[in-house]
Amino acid sequence: MESRIVSICRRYADDRTRLMDILLEVQRELRGIEPAAMELIARQLGITRVEVEGVVSFYAFFSRRTKGEIIIRVCDDIIDRHAGGREIAKVFVEELGLAIGTTSADGRFSLEITPFLGMSDQAPSAMVNETILTRLTVQKVRLVCARLREGTEPRDLVVHTGDGNNSHPLIRAEVNNNIRLAGEVLLCPVPANAGLRSALQRRPQELLAELEESGLTGRGGAGFPTGKKWRAAADTAATRRFIICNADEGEPGTFKDRVLLTERADLMIEGMTIAAYTVGSDAGIIYLRGEYSYLRPYLESVLQARREHGVLGKNIGGKQGFDFDIRIQLGAGAYICGEESALISSCEGLRGEPKNRPPFPVESGYLGFPTVVDNVETYCCAARIMEQGGAWFGSFGTDRSSGTKLFSVSGDCARPGVYELPFGITVRDLLDRVDAPDAAAVQVGGPSGEMINMSQFERRLCLEDLPTGGSVMVFSQRRNILEIVDHFLEFFVEESCGYCTPCRVGNVFLKKRIEKVRKGLCELEDLAYLKELGKTIAVTSRCGLGHTSPNPVLSTIRNFPLVYAVLLKEHGDGVQASFDIQAALEESRRLAKRRSMIYDPNYDEA
Repeated sequence: MESRIVSICRRYADDRTRLMDILLEVQRELRGIEPAAMELIARQLGITRVEVEGVVSFYAFFSRRTKGEIIIRVCDDIIDRHAGGREIAKVFVEELGLAIGTTSADGRFSLEITPFLGMSDQAPSAMVNETILTRLTVQKVRLVCARLREGTEPRDLVVHTGDGNNSHPLIRAEVNNNIRLAGEVLLCPVPANAGLRSALQRRPQELLAELEESGLTGRGGAGFPTGKKWRAAADTAATRRFIICNADEGEPGTFKDRVLLTERADLMIEGMTIAAYTVGSDAGIIYLRGEYSYLRPYLESVLQARREHGVLGKNIGGKQGFDFDIRIQLGAGAYICGEESALISSCEGLRGEPKNRPPFPVESGYLGFPTVVDNVETYCCAARIMEQGGAWFGSFGTDRSSGTKLFSVSGDCARPGVYELPFGITVRDLLDRVDAPDAAAVQVGGPSGEMINMSQFERRLCLEDLPTGGSVMVFSQRRNILEIVDHFLEFFVEESCGYCTPCRVGNVFLKKRIEKVRKGLCELEDLAYLKELGKTIAVTSRCGLGHTSPNPVLSTIRNFPLVYAVLLKEHGDGVQASFDIQAALEESRRLAKRRSMIYDPNYDEA
């Protein structure tokens, strides 16, 4: 074990900032990262064992115990659950003779649940090592388990590959792109490197002006002006700058970046290269979520081909002195790493915990240098803008939301998939296109977004009204709204990094109270409690997860009041004496080994 670990560490020059890569390789070779392995890694990198264990314990794909040769992760997002995901998990349990979260005695199999695989348009799904299985049925699972028991390698489980590049020899996935509507910006035929050639003929300041004229905003959901972000990075005095692509598409219900990574990888890298030229960067990182690791060999081949064609690496496009290259950083199963500062922490070999801001990443990001972090779709849009012009891009969409947007639509509709449409379309228009006549509720923006009712389907999908990073989940009248809310809260409780009290404790309280509402044990006053607690969590949390995690509760109380009303019971004096908030907090205080400054009236600052 020692020689293997030393070899892996040396492969990364014993660089402490490459700890994620080192741990991923150790996990892959040794099937776990046990205490002895942590000690060896720490010694080789010149850090403490506690630092190594802190990273190992943070990410879901790392394990301090030896896992099976084959790890099966069954997806349990709400769309998969509605498609029969729980039944699929039970079949795996029966066929393998394993409980969820355990490993077989012979070390052959481990069976786990994972919150989201990015396959909502083809649920139920599972991940077998790095192989994705979609549209699972009871019969298919039984066949898969039989073949695995016979010794079939996970990659050989794929019999029929999906469309487009999913059939590429370096991908070979049974995943389908499900591109239902290709618009005029990203999913239409795109000339290779036209945007880059145009950009290299102009000065960086001209490119910033073009970007600002286009009105492009970040496609991750926050909608920050891209030109403003790039200009801030360019204007910050520094000896180096970095470009990072956020390909950690972890928001449940979102899968459009998966399609772009499969079909528009060149365009994404072209956009990153343009960003590097614009702000003066020589290095970039693609942060690829661990669930999309099956795409890594293909993406590496695209990067290498671009180096060979002179559009990546040294003197790009014949431009003397413009050197820029990209490496891929694989994630390890942490939703919080979709937040840009947490993502940067992960790239630095740290726990994926959000950083305090200010300073912002464009001022001090990766390794302390100015860093531009944008997602896959944003970089693709930037490349098209440099080809066609800012005015052309701004001709699509609305005043505040220019361009087209890729919508990932899943749930109770006949045509789930990716739709490229101009910003500003109504929810009803989108529902008509996806063939969802029975839609009773639509979750816009994933669990952290807003759930709207039928009377609100004329609202528009844009920054001015309903912003979204792309996720649109459709629910029919047969779905239980509070079950969905409960599930989303469970997701946030699990994915919270645990750094701050409002998020770590508050979301648990929200979930417990929603559980009581579902059982009919709450009163009218509990709605006020939920609203007040939700607002407190949103205002006082440290990062975007806590700022938005109460949204499932707050938006459904606002838009589906009758769902709550029918479950509330009246109390004579309006007092619920059975709930003691301090008693409820005591368990969290014991685990955290500290008092709660926000909720503890007995806390003494002195």
